[in-house]
Parts: sequence; C-alpha cells; structure tokens
Amino acid sequence: MVLLQQLKESIDYIRRNSKLRPRVGLTLGSGLSNFIKSVSVEASISYGDIPHFAPSTVDGHPGNLILGRVEETPVVIMQGRIHFYEGHPMERVVYPTRVMAQLGIEKLILTNAAGGLDPQMHPGDFMLIRDHINLMGTNPLIGPNIAELGLRFPDMSEAYDREMLERLKSILSRRGVRHTTGIYCGVSGPTYETPAEVRFLQNVGGQAVGMSTVPETIAAKHMGLRVCGISCITNLAAGLSKQKITHEEVKEIGRQVEQNFAEFLVEFIADL
Repeated sequence: MVLLQQLKESIDYIRRNSKLRPRVGLTLGSGLSNFIKSVSVEASISYGDIPHFAPSTVDGHPGNLILGRVEETPVVIMQGRIHFYEGHPMERVVYPTRVMAQLGIEKLILTNAAGGLDPQMHPGDFMLIRDHINLMGTNPLIGPNIAELGLRFPDMSEAYDREMLERLKSILSRRGVRHTTGIYCGVSGPTYETPAEVRFLQNVGGQAVGMSTVPETIAAKHMGLRVCGISCITNLAAGLSKQKITHEEVKEIGRQVEQNFAEFLVEFIADL
C-alpha cells in the first residue's frame, strides 16, 4: 500500500534524526505550543523536512515534531497540528497521528483550543474530553481499510480512555485548576459557529466545540492507542458572550494558562 510505504519513509527519516523510542505522544493545540519549554528536547524536526508531512499554515502552530523527555518519560510531540480546514484531505490530517503510533507510542494526549458551550465556563478553564460528536461531515477511515493499521470497523465506545481521564482529573483537582469533563463537538471550520449553530450543539449534548481532535482520535483508536483529550476553553461560543471571537483571543488565553497547563501536563505525563 502507498500509505504504508509513506509511513515507512517518514519513520526512517525521523529515526535518522533521533534514536529515542517514545512511549507517549502529545499534540499541542492553538496557543499551547510553549509547553516545549518543559521538555528536554533531543531533536526538533520541521514538518516541512519530514517526507509526506504537510506543513502547518496556521498562526500559533509552529509546525515542529519534537522528540525528547518529560522528566524520565520519552515523548514525541506535535508542536502544532494540521487541520481539515486548511484544505488537506483527511488522510493528510491524521498522517502525523499515524506516524506517532508507528514510532511506538502507547498513549496519545490530544490538546486543543475550544469554544465553551456551557455559559458557566470561563476563558482559561480546561475541559477533559469524555466523548465526542463528529460533525465534520467525513471520517479519516473512509476508503479501503489498511488491515496493517487496524480493523475495518473500530469500536468507539471508549474513544477517550477512562483511566487516563480519572488520573488527570485527580491531578487537576489537587492543583486547584478549574476544569470540567464534557463532550467535544468537532466541526470543519474555519468559520466560528453562528449563534443558531451553538444552540444546536448545546441541544445535541455538546459542552465545547472546535475544529480538530476528532479525526486524530478516530485514527488513533483505529491503531489501538489509548487517547486522552484536553480542551482549553479560550472563549465562550457565539451568542453566549457579547465579545466577538478572534484567533488573537484564542492565542492570548493560551499564553495566560501556559504555566498551569505545563505544570499539570508534566505531572500527568510523568505519572503515565
């Protein structure tokens, strides 16, 4: 299969730059890329240098693959991600997730910036994802199944690992970090939602909305990874606040929470 050959070429290139064998993978969302300051970096590789990777084009997503250690835990980190709304087919959007899996990780932590659908939320809160609703209109597994990667019909009854969720909840509670658990609605973007769309998302059970994470979770579960999802609530969704939503606001909230985020994430990764 062409995809399997591409994955091999990507892995070979990465391993020529680093012999590290990561156990945990991490994808950093908008405004959260400074977590890298907490990592003992062994190698930093631009997406543009890795065969078959697409470069990130979104401000706040530097576009580097980082290999290193968080305390003693070997990790591979996506410093920024590739989005469906950038014009990439789903196969390219989840390609980095598949590469991380092929590098040998067992657990994947997906982070994102999201709009809060609960009026009780505040910018800077964290929502631990317990489930998701795929509203992107597509699925990264559409097309011929690649049996070497996973089953044709992967089970999604526990898309987000309950044990990882409980461990992270315990850490956040002990640290006094404002958080909740909830359902993440994945939409295609790049427009922010209308007030009518926000009401719809609330009615179908969503607590946060964003333009990522869902495809990566699906691809990761297809490959047998345990997944944990963390949303940084950077704004209240349209109609729940008088403020207009901007990407600058998203990045600014990320800057404000980066110390809290880095501290609890370091503890969580070390605990894994």
